[in-house]
Amino acid sequence: MKILSTILGIPYLAFVLSGIFSSSMRLEATETSLSKEGDILGTFDVGKNPVRVLFDGTHIWVANISSNTVTKLRASDGATLGTFTVSSGPLDMAFDGTNIWITNSSGGKITKLRPSDGAILGTFDAGNFPFAIAFDGTDIWVTNQSGGVVMKFRTSDGTKLGTFDVGTSARDIIFDGKNIWVANASSNDVTKLRASDGATLGTFRVDFGPRGIAFDGENIWTANFNSANVTKLRASDGAKLGTYHVGDNPRGIIFDGKYIWVTNSSSNTVMKLRVSDGAILGTFNTGTSPIGITSDGNNLWVANYLSNTVMKMKGNDPNFIIERK
Repeated sequence: MKILSTILGIPYLAFVLSGIFSSSMRLEATETSLSKEGDILGTFDVGKNPVRVLFDGTHIWVANISSNTVTKLRASDGATLGTFTVSSGPLDMAFDGTNIWITNSSGGKITKLRPSDGAILGTFDAGNFPFAIAFDGTDIWVTNQSGGVVMKFRTSDGTKLGTFDVGTSARDIIFDGKNIWVANASSNDVTKLRASDGATLGTFRVDFGPRGIAFDGENIWTANFNSANVTKLRASDGAKLGTYHVGDNPRGIIFDGKYIWVTNSSSNTVMKLRVSDGAILGTFNTGTSPIGITSDGNNLWVANYLSNTVMKMKGNDPNFIIERK
């Protein structure tokens, strides 16, 4: 009976309660150790001097300008699935829903690549120093840094459909669902073109050295490299809505569906900005000289030019619970 009472009595109850308490503590510790926004979820070696990153819906693609390659990574864990040689100086990429398009800055070409196996499907002349590239839902658009023009190409066969004047030293480019926007680094402005025919709809002053460009659904944002700030323009008429200080030499800029994110190449940081007023909501450390940035829907991917790496960073997640009280 003494043995039974020991098992069923107070000593046994204390053992059970101790187990429950220990499990609770382990649960709490697990919850509080979950990754939070801005945490680095992985750092992955790629080619030499990665400049841009692209998400195709499943994989991350990295343009390595000094290796003349693009690297394909699995978005879930960053595993390298392939490294593919393209033409000289790959600089930017776009996904047309089927294939990857790459600007080759040193070779004056654009490359069409099949994402499943990296096969080159075509290489097409694209003027002097093709820089950035965008897909408008039908055709591909390419900026020429040296020529002050953008070119429009048919995706099916790479046929050039038109060449259109923009500002000086055309850099980044984006499609807003109807129009094409080009950041002109040396004329310190952006050009708005009608995507259907390339007609110029306006040229709008921003700050010094716009390099990156983003669209938040209503407004255009530029990362102004020489001004350490970003500019917000109303897309409908180009009216300037604000200029907001960020880090040193901002280069890449994206909209993740809720916030604006900016890479500061000389500060080695990424900043998160509120769309409504440009307020800085977070500053996160990266590798050396972050340039390109993209979102995979949940996390951010940052190309660190001088570290020869890409980083996977915890992005905004409105359903994420850091700690349960």
